[in-house]
Amino acid sequence: MSDLEEAMQNPAKFYTEPAAVLADDRFSPQEKIEILKRWEFDARELEVAEEENMGGGKPDMLNEVLDALQQINSDDSSKDVSPTKHGGA
Repeated sequence: MSDLEEAMQNPAKFYTEPAAVLADDRFSPQEKIEILKRWEFDARELEVAEEENMGGGKPDMLNEVLDALQQINSDDSSKDVSPTKHGGA
C-alpha cells in the first residue's frame, strides 16, 4: 500500500495532527485536500457518535482539520457552515 493510500485510509493514524498534512511534501495540494476531507468526515462521524453516547474514540480534531483545509484552500470554501454534521445538505 502506498503512503497516499495509507494516509487516505486513516489520516489520524498516519499523521499526529492535521497541520502535519500541510507540511508533508510527498503529496500535491489536491492530495492533501483529499486527505484532510477524509479526516473531516471521520471527525464529523466521531462527533455524531459522541452525541449518541457511543464515544470513547480519539479527541475531536474537527476544528484543526477545518483550519488546515482553510489554509490550503485559496477560495476558503471550507469555512462554509454545513447544515448537517456530516457536511452535507
